Amino acid sequence: MSDDSGPELVVEEFIDYCHTQAGLLSGRVETMRDEADDLLSEIDEEMAELRTRLEEHATGVEGVGGPSTPAGPGDVDIDALEALEDDVKEKQLLVEAKQTRMQAFQDLAAAYTDLGAELQSDADDGTAALERVVQFEADHDAPAYFEERQTLVEAAADSSAADPD
Repeated sequence: MSDDSGPELVVEEFIDYCHTQAGLLSGRVETMRDEADDLLSEIDEEMAELRTRLEEHATGVEGVGGPSTPAGPGDVDIDALEALEDDVKEKQLLVEAKQTRMQAFQDLAAAYTDLGAELQSDADDGTAALERVVQFEADHDAPAYFEERQTLVEAAADSSAADPD
């Protein structure tokens, strides 16, 4: 007699899956942190360049004993300074967006870790664990966080679409 119920589902496998997903998310956060650090370094360099240009212009005005007058546009390339300022602002917005995204990834990683702990303490069987993980991923839109890896909720959706029973 054959058993057509499929492979036995083991709770520990779903706990491991949750830990793996959390680890992958944490790794992605580290990559994003490195990218944000690079952007912040670029911002620092561009801000230093802006300050240098402005200081050079300010020290270029000579005169003794007379009232100081504001420096005119002279040889300062206002368009270049504005373009550099716009570039800095754009990079600052990118850093803010990365920080927001990093927080979302960290939150999901923590939630996966919590789910793994919950499964370890109170999952009755592999089927119940599978259902909880699939529901968790659907509730947290987990597929949006894993571009190169299929989540269980996606696999379940693919499976139910292929098997209309």
